[in-house]
Amino acid sequence: MNQNQVQRRQDNVPPSQPAQFGQPARIGQATAVEQSRAVAEVQAAIVVAQQCPRNTHSAMAAMRESCAQKGLAERAFYRFPRAGGAVSGPSVHLARELARCWGNIQYGVAELRRDDEYGQSEMQAWAWDVQTNARSSLTFIVPHKRDVKGGPKKLEELRDIYENNANNGARRLREVIFSVLPAWFVEEAKDLCAKTLQDGGGRPLAQRVADAVHAFEGIGITVDQMEQKVSRKTEKWTEHDVAQFGVIFKSIQRGEVSRDEEFPPPQVTADELVGPAGEKPQAATKSAKADAPDPQ
Repeated sequence: MNQNQVQRRQDNVPPSQPAQFGQPARIGQATAVEQSRAVAEVQAAIVVAQQCPRNTHSAMAAMRESCAQKGLAERAFYRFPRAGGAVSGPSVHLARELARCWGNIQYGVAELRRDDEYGQSEMQAWAWDVQTNARSSLTFIVPHKRDVKGGPKKLEELRDIYENNANNGARRLREVIFSVLPAWFVEEAKDLCAKTLQDGGGRPLAQRVADAVHAFEGIGITVDQMEQKVSRKTEKWTEHDVAQFGVIFKSIQRGEVSRDEEFPPPQVTADELVGPAGEKPQAATKSAKADAPDPQ
């Protein structure tokens, strides 16, 4: 009898059966039903994808029709500040719409574990092309904190934690969906959405400029600030300028970027506060002369 057999007998485990660890003694009925349902859903998705494969031409037609809609084009791009500049790209809204048009794609975000003691959540974003079996997933840690100007701020309320997890999950979901979609499909969609923004639904450019100015005035941005942003007067704005202002406006509304980050307030210098050098002494001298009695 070798040492392994002695150890197995000491643990009261028959030699013919391997030791099992970490398995529950029993599984509840609801858990068993959920496991069976999940397996059946995966099998059904694969069978349907094989029986009804995607039609590439139909997918392209659906994508082009969607990208021609102004409602999607206005949400197709994101923008947020980084290192003194701005980063922009295709948004999760465009990714979800392209997944719908391409077909036979499943995706989702799940919170695997929440640790309130350490203030973080473990999450996973995934996308799966059930027809080609191309799958991409990202598992990541989301701290229960939010970056503010004074440094990271700890989140305490459940709603703030949920919104923080949802925002971080949406960013990873965007990446995994784009990773299973063909690159040419995504690039064409981006170009079409940009063209839709520049076209403005067929409205004249002057009208779109006026609408953009009016919209930004509603959030406290003046025409001068907008002109400084593009270094051109409103009369010289192009379709690209108006489209870029549309992306900025939507990003401010969604909270991706703040108003002051896109349109910094003017810096007030010390000279502007106290006036030009020598102005106050001169005023004081004039006042002293006025108060002095006339010599008789």
